[in-house]
Amino acid sequence: MPTTPQRQQDMTPAHRRLISGWLFLLCFMLLGMIAIGGVTRLTGSGLSIMDWQPVSGMIPPLSHAEWERLFALYQTIPQYHLQHEGFGLEGFQKIFWAEWIHRFWGRLMGLVLLAPLVWFVVRGMITRRLAVRLFVFFILGALQGAIGWFMVASGFRANSTAVEPVRLVLHLSAALLLYGAILWTAFSIRWPQPEPTPFTPGVKLTRRLACLSIGLLCITIIAGGFTAGTHAGFLFNTFPLMDGHLVPADYAQLSPLWMNWIVNKAAIQFDHRLLATLTALSIGAVLLAGLRRGAGLGPQAQNGIILLGWAVLVQYALGVTTLLLVVPVWAGAVHQTFAAVLLGVMLYVLHTLRRGRPQG
Repeated sequence: MPTTPQRQQDMTPAHRRLISGWLFLLCFMLLGMIAIGGVTRLTGSGLSIMDWQPVSGMIPPLSHAEWERLFALYQTIPQYHLQHEGFGLEGFQKIFWAEWIHRFWGRLMGLVLLAPLVWFVVRGMITRRLAVRLFVFFILGALQGAIGWFMVASGFRANSTAVEPVRLVLHLSAALLLYGAILWTAFSIRWPQPEPTPFTPGVKLTRRLACLSIGLLCITIIAGGFTAGTHAGFLFNTFPLMDGHLVPADYAQLSPLWMNWIVNKAAIQFDHRLLATLTALSIGAVLLAGLRRGAGLGPQAQNGIILLGWAVLVQYALGVTTLLLVVPVWAGAVHQTFAAVLLGVMLYVLHTLRRGRPQG
């Protein structure tokens, strides 16, 4: 018999583990989606599929005639003539598979979300409110597919070999927003009650610094999206100086000034470096505030903050490595994916610091 829907915090431990584990799986798949998207972008594969077929597109080409049809479509866009003219059907197939896997992975995620959700609702294992939230996640996932096509379509313009950076940033930001929402929901189901925390100045300071850090992190990721979309990472492949200068000489060459932040490659890369450094420093401040003697944080929050410190060190090192190696595919994809991992750790820390209650 179906169980009676209960408040989220009154779910049985077994149901909490099952449902949160399912949501953690979805988050892991989203990380895979971000990684595949990075490979697709860095190999120039994103424009290889010229049509958007949400259902029938799950089936890859099964005949030589279908391969020829898709290749003929690709030959009509500027990227083929400007970058790949004459590379033949075999060359087309190499770039096709990265984009096809990216789209297939998204469709697979939709099934992994929807099918268990229907089962949990039928069995009465989740509340109506949670079911509605999870269904909204499914709708947002479908919308993300539409945003992806909106992004890809921008690469079909005359004399274009890549998608518009603004649309790339929109696609990446929407993916990370969905990832963060699902991850926070999973945390709340797995740990419905906050860790008992005394209301001390140390706890308040740590929370404020953590909020500042995640804000800086989100802005840094957006700046990284523009760095990727404009290929700004292929310039100034030295660190910490840029062509011998701390600030590139042509930082503010465009007017108005804000145009430099999304168009001027020198400014875009410098902004990403600066924001990444500020993010790392702010997370260092979180460590100093949260781990000092008398801060009052519980073991879960302290462990999360330690993990956050290691995660930001790894991500910063990945960024520098990617830059110095002139953005090889593997490094660019790992750096992009680990940004989402760092965001996840940051969300975990914020979750452990939520709604503290006075002790005593």
